Order: sequence, then C-alpha cells, then structure tokens
Amino acid sequence: MRLGRLTLANPVVVGPMAGVSDRSFRRLAWEQGCALAWTEMVSARALLYANERTWDLARPAPDEGPVVIQLFGSEPEVMAAAARKVATLKPAAIDVNMGCPVPKVVKNGEGAALLREPERAAAIVAAMTAAVDLPVTAKIRAGWDEEHINAVQVAEALAAAGASAITVHGRTRSQFYSGHADWAVIRTVKEKVAIPVIGNGDVFTPEDAARMLAETGCDAVMLARGILGNPWLVGRTVALLTRGELPPPPSVHERLAVARRHLDMVVAELGEEHGVREMRKHLAWYLKGMRGAAQMRARIMAATTVSEVHGLLAHYERELEGGG
Repeated sequence: MRLGRLTLANPVVVGPMAGVSDRSFRRLAWEQGCALAWTEMVSARALLYANERTWDLARPAPDEGPVVIQLFGSEPEVMAAAARKVATLKPAAIDVNMGCPVPKVVKNGEGAALLREPERAAAIVAAMTAAVDLPVTAKIRAGWDEEHINAVQVAEALAAAGASAITVHGRTRSQFYSGHADWAVIRTVKEKVAIPVIGNGDVFTPEDAARMLAETGCDAVMLARGILGNPWLVGRTVALLTRGELPPPPSVHERLAVARRHLDMVVAELGEEHGVREMRKHLAWYLKGMRGAAQMRARIMAATTVSEVHGLLAHYERELEGGG
C-alpha cells in the first residue's frame, strides 16, 4: 500500500485510541514491526489555541516510524489551519476522525457526527488537502445506525475531495464498540473507491487479520483494541501476513517484562505520579487472563510509586512461577 510518497513495509497498522496511543505505546508497536501508527485524536481547535497538552499529544518522538496525526473538528477552515500547524511535525499523513462515537464529541458535530453530513466531511478534506503538501486521510464508520449505513457515500465524497486513503470501521456509531463489525461494508467501500482502504474492527488474532484481508480485499488492517496489553499481536500478525509464520503467544515472563518496561517509559515521559496513574489501565490489560489477576489489579490500583508497582509485579511473577 502506498500513502503519498510512503510505501508501507507491510499491511499492519496501529490505530488511534484516546488515552492510549501515546509515544510509549507506539514505540512498543514499532518494535513489533507495524508499518504505520496513528496518534490519539487531537482537537484542531485546541491546537489553534496553542494548548500545550494538545500539542504534546500530536508530537511524535524523534525515533518513531511513520506516524499519522489524527485531528478532530467540524469546521473546514479550522481543520485546515490545524493541519498546517501539525504539518511542521512532518507526519506521514494527517487523518480526520469521522468515527468517534462518544457524546461529548458528537454533540459538537465532530467525530461520527460527520457521517450525517457527507458534504461537510468532504469540505473538511478538501480544505486540508489544499492547505498541506501531505496525504490527508479519514477514519469513518459503517454509518450512523442500522437505518443509515452510508460508508460508501461518505467514502466516495472523501475520495473525490482528495483523500489519499480511508479507514473503515465496520460498526455504526450507534453500536459504539458492541456487537460485531460488518466487514461486508469494508469490502463494498473497497470496491467503490480507487484509493487505499484500511479495514478496522474485530481483529483480535493474526488469523482475524488474514481473514479480513481475504474477505474484504482491503489494503491494510488496522489493529486497535486487540493490542491493549498485547503488543505482540502486531508482530505475530506481521509474521503471518508477510512470511506465513505464526509465532507463539508471549510467555507470562515476556508479558510482565514488557509491562514493566512500558511503565518505565511512561513514567519517564510523564513523571512518577502521573505516569503510575496512567499505567494502571495498561497494567490491567497486561494481566488479563493470568491467574490471580483480579487481586493483582486491585493492588496495582492502590499503588502510587514506581518502586511499589515494580515490587508488586516481581512478587506476582514469583508467585506464578512457583505455582503458589
């Protein structure tokens, strides 16, 4: 798959997740071999207000691979100005969030609300492509609800407006993250537009990714919730799709070793108090499915220092290895 002047090394990309897709999280995805990674969604208006926290969300690390900065907003001129600003960070592309289902975003006409206004969505992409010399992409959903499945109409409008690629999440806005993603919608969009299409939704195993590519004909697969606490899904999927190999899942030791390293990276970025608090959800994901995970999660939620968390994880690993 090509995106502007970039040729993706493989068909595995890592999507935007609010409160998750920070530099440390993306670094783990790069190490596993992903071809492209998204930032979490960034408010275009807040960027123009020179909000320091918002700028930090958009800023890639110097050693990152190709990054797509995702913006959200509803006004073409604001989105174009924000695109010009983040273009100075030299991302691989700038993406428009047209799929976020949360009420506080939708009520402002942003995110998935744009699915109800294809003309406005297209105007945003047109304004951004005119403003920057970078690929502009968009992430959409199947539609607003079951009665309004319009991903094809939206995708065609965006392609005509100059979008370089489109990611299609096979759920409607009304589904949020429940039920099942309709991959048939992804296939139909791929059949109707000439630009690359990235499939998204319900990819939790390497086999899911292979099946999505086969069933939809999409150009790449976007991993998201499946890699929470499981960055190895990226590497295992890359291995299956590019070499026909399926490495084994990580051992308990590997999972806990990366959890500890992830903790240290986040604390280095955010400081101890904020970093430990931010890592609680990640650590819960790393522990998922392990014996005694519920009790361990409760202890971690009460921990306030890095040394305390490291001590808890080390003790937990010894318990697991000793069978006690």
